[in-house]
Amino acid sequence: MTLFRSFLTEQTDPDGFYRTLAEDSVRQLADHTPLSGRTIVDVGGGPGYFSDAFRAAGAYYLGVDPDVGELSARGTPGENMVRASGTKLPVRTGSVDICYSSNVLEHVGEPWVMLDEMCRVTKPGGTVFVSFTPWYSPWGGHETAPWHFFGGHYARQRYLRTMGKEPKNKFGESLFPLSVGAAIRWAKATPHAQLRQAYPRYHPSWAMWIARVPGLREIASWNLVLVLRKQGS
Repeated sequence: MTLFRSFLTEQTDPDGFYRTLAEDSVRQLADHTPLSGRTIVDVGGGPGYFSDAFRAAGAYYLGVDPDVGELSARGTPGENMVRASGTKLPVRTGSVDICYSSNVLEHVGEPWVMLDEMCRVTKPGGTVFVSFTPWYSPWGGHETAPWHFFGGHYARQRYLRTMGKEPKNKFGESLFPLSVGAAIRWAKATPHAQLRQAYPRYHPSWAMWIARVPGLREIASWNLVLVLRKQGS
């Protein structure tokens, strides 16, 4: 419930929203792999909330974000943040223990390129953790929801008419329709990593089965997590 309430205040209280999300991200990732002493690349790290949280957990952190506005949203970029694209990471192949991304993939026009890059930079045996908001989930249109169910272009135009300005997440430019089914198919087919888990990120443990049901998972997942182990010796 805390996470759900924080989502509703993303636009009005971004500081509280991103700090809560970063703290939850550390807790959740730690369930899959140790963090202390590990090197982690965070794709779409934003203004530094995740940098603060992961470094506090003992990780060696590098955050990557292409948006100057996001990097400087708190006034100055966070520690160990660089400007770069998630589809062309400035990181050596097989050099990090963990490659992480939270709520970024739906904002990328070439999501499979970004996922391949995340696998590339991860060491054999390392962890790739990515979460995203499926298009047909209640928050798929972000601040234009629930009108995205009638189409992304319609939702964007309606927001412009109603609010007198473009949404932060512009359909077709910085927001794209991405499905749970497509993401899981990629994860099962990629030769670069092995899918370990796929589950709805913000659901209680008894609701994990939702990710296994086609159709239902697109609407009811809210946010999907993929956890992969990099292949190789």
